[in-house]
Amino acid sequence: MEDFENTFENVSVELRRGLTNLVVLSQCKQPVYGYELVKTLGDKGFPLEANTVYPLLRRLEKQGFLRSDWDTSTEKPRKYYQISPVGLRFYDRLRNHWYENNRIVQEIIEEN
Repeated sequence: MEDFENTFENVSVELRRGLTNLVVLSQCKQPVYGYELVKTLGDKGFPLEANTVYPLLRRLEKQGFLRSDWDTSTEKPRKYYQISPVGLRFYDRLRNHWYENNRIVQEIIEEN
């Protein structure tokens, strides 16, 4: 039974990993800082660790899908991320791809 649980956990992690880019980009239409993103996603039932979110934000920024600005007007400076125009195109395409694949998978698993 332990093998069953381990296998389930591994597959579950793979599924979530594939959705993480889509979910993070969906929350960056307005400026958002890392901890705020972690908290928001957790509150919505999609918990991510900070050590997952921050590297992902930096990678998406490096790829040109996010842009960032520092807010130094408060005691603790924060780096805000927002989706870029090319990031929005990428997000729209990824979202449509998700919807289509989700539709197909639902049809397949509901056949039997």
